[in-house]
Amino acid sequence: MTRATTVIAVRRDGKAAMAGDGQVSIEDTIVKSSAQKVRTMRDGEVVAGYAGAAADALALFERLEEKLDEYSGNLPRAALELVKQWRTDKVLRQLEALLLVMDKSDIFLVSGNGDLIVPDEDVMAIGSGGGYAAAAAKALLRHTDLSAREIAEQALQIAGEICVYTNDQISVQEVLPEEGE
Repeated sequence: MTRATTVIAVRRDGKAAMAGDGQVSIEDTIVKSSAQKVRTMRDGEVVAGYAGAAADALALFERLEEKLDEYSGNLPRAALELVKQWRTDKVLRQLEALLLVMDKSDIFLVSGNGDLIVPDEDVMAIGSGGGYAAAAAKALLRHTDLSAREIAEQALQIAGEICVYTNDQISVQEVLPEEGE
């Protein structure tokens, strides 16, 4: 079993940030500490992160980018079409990963089981430390004035203190503001 990650998406005050740790573990062995699990798409308009098999996630990132191009950057539509394709395509159905995708106004969890989940709050996390990171982020959203980026970073640091599959090698990507914002 590969346990590889914690990724969190946070939105606050019109800003959106996603952070991922760098640890990749196989069973009880850390095999990499600086993996990049979060990336931008469409010139910074969309940010995506993954948990699960890296090669599978990268293949899904490519499909998501194609869908974003096909639907002119409309993330809700692109995510829905990716879920449909992932669920029905014989080859894609075998991929083992979860995607967390966001833009300025939406956060989605996307899975091959046909899931397209929108969180109730402006936080969603995936991976082995996802529950810890989400709990920390919700508390920070409710009780601090920290920015989306700062909350994502702090939440991952807290998750890393609890989850043995999460480290402190954090990478953060932000949705870029539109011109004039």
